Amino acid sequence: MQKKYIVQLTEAERQCCLEIVKLLKGTSQKVRRAQILLQADSNGPNWTDSQIAEAYRCRTKTVENVRQRFVERGFEECLNRKKRDKPPTPKLLDGKQEAKILAMRLGQAPKGYANWTLRLLARKVVELEVADSISHETVRQTIKKTA
Repeated sequence: MQKKYIVQLTEAERQCCLEIVKLLKGTSQKVRRAQILLQADSNGPNWTDSQIAEAYRCRTKTVENVRQRFVERGFEECLNRKKRDKPPTPKLLDGKQEAKILAMRLGQAPKGYANWTLRLLARKVVELEVADSISHETVRQTIKKTA
């Protein structure tokens, strides 16, 4: 079967891959990708995907993905991890707000309740204007983080 993505390493790229494999420099995934690129090089061994997958104990789809990433995105992005597209969501509460929630939880429960519930804490936080709005899940994560 004709390969869609053909890997042709330059001499500098080949030396970089050899150095990574020889010194085990970087993460295990980076070393494996370097090994795959070296064996998939059409100017070098030019192994088939199934041979590479068997030699390095991975799936053929992994080899195909490495080839595709190399051709479409380049050598550096192929070797290193993909950067996150979206940044993580910002924190909803700052340290002072978290401290107030914890202090409230450790205090006396309201009349009619033996203990604080998460939903009760969330309602009280909004009532006391510690935060504009908050879910019981955010309260749970805040308490769990400090427990």
